[in-house]
Amino acid sequence: MVNQILNMVMRTFMRKAINGGINKVVRGASAPEDMTPQERKQMRQARQATKRARQAARMMRRM
Repeated sequence: MVNQILNMVMRTFMRKAINGGINKVVRGASAPEDMTPQERKQMRQARQATKRARQAARMMRRM
């Protein structure tokens, strides 16, 4: 019983830590109107990479 609660708390903490780290890396961009087409393309690629990183993190948590 105590083990289950501890595991649940640890999973919640790890999920928030991983997502927070991913968000911190991706953030830091300005508004799309202020970006050049090249910067917008890089932001789009960063969002896709973020999505894949979250999916990978979710898969690792399931293992």
